[in-house]
Amino acid sequence: MTNKGPISNFIEKYYLHFNAAALVDAAKGYEAQLAQGSKMLVSMAGAMSTAEIGKIFAEMIRQDKVQIISCTGANLEEDIMNLVAHSHYKRVPNYRDLTPQEEWDLMEKGLNRVTDTCIPEEEAFRRLQKHIHKIWKDAENAGERYLPHEYMYKMLLSGVLEEYYEIDIKDSWMYAAAEKNLPIICPGWEDSTMGNIFASYVVKGELKASTVKSGIEYMTFLADWYTANSQNGIGFFQIGGGISGDFPICVVPMLYQDLERTDTPFWSYFCQISDSTTSYGSYSGAVPNEKITWGKLDVNTPKFIIESDATIVAPLIFAYLLDM
Repeated sequence: MTNKGPISNFIEKYYLHFNAAALVDAAKGYEAQLAQGSKMLVSMAGAMSTAEIGKIFAEMIRQDKVQIISCTGANLEEDIMNLVAHSHYKRVPNYRDLTPQEEWDLMEKGLNRVTDTCIPEEEAFRRLQKHIHKIWKDAENAGERYLPHEYMYKMLLSGVLEEYYEIDIKDSWMYAAAEKNLPIICPGWEDSTMGNIFASYVVKGELKASTVKSGIEYMTFLADWYTANSQNGIGFFQIGGGISGDFPICVVPMLYQDLERTDTPFWSYFCQISDSTTSYGSYSGAVPNEKITWGKLDVNTPKFIIESDATIVAPLIFAYLLDM
């Protein structure tokens, strides 16, 4: 038993085998990385923001347990949507039983379903739209260009959303990240709701596509950050699969092989929480050792895979790291 809190002591006492043991091992490995001065990238796929991961992830950010984030455009915006429209969300616990007609009825009410939770279009999407459009337009008029998350930071820090807050600001991981100006990588932002909205303004000729920096610029931004911060190693903690994990992990072989910077260190830790089982042709279901062949991980890199639900596993690991 450690000098940690009751949640940490519980998992150390009872999580002894299989995925449970992998959870504890991964948490201890993450803690060891930070103790030796390594930095940590956390990547988030899926709908972790709508799952309200901000309740604990924001504290991870405040306590410097994560130094850079890679996330989907959905996670980038949905944390802010939850901040400004929480009371308008609708929970649908019987979502498995819905008929196509009942799904259509939700759509007609402006309720977009994410598993058991519906995001309200008018109070969430449109509430952000009018404010982020002004920020995009102001930047374009000034001849300025920014990355997608930088526009979100500007919106949060400007205070224009304060009148809408419906949850404790301490539970918003995006606000915690904005306060620290934490680097974020958001590959494939174009397929998010805000990305779609931005594209619609481009189609209408109201904005230029170049006003928001591209995915290539995210990769070059990450290349510079990795080079500047990898002296003591950078770990990779991946929640789910998809582009939020695939994109940033490739920066190492890009630096090492394509730029021929052969002194580039490999990722110093790797953990993935995934409910995708090992299979042929599935990147998200590939075992970590496969990443060695791609020049992402070293032979001796600590590697963990937890085959479970990230909405259950991630809060427990974060609780352990926060001594809860």
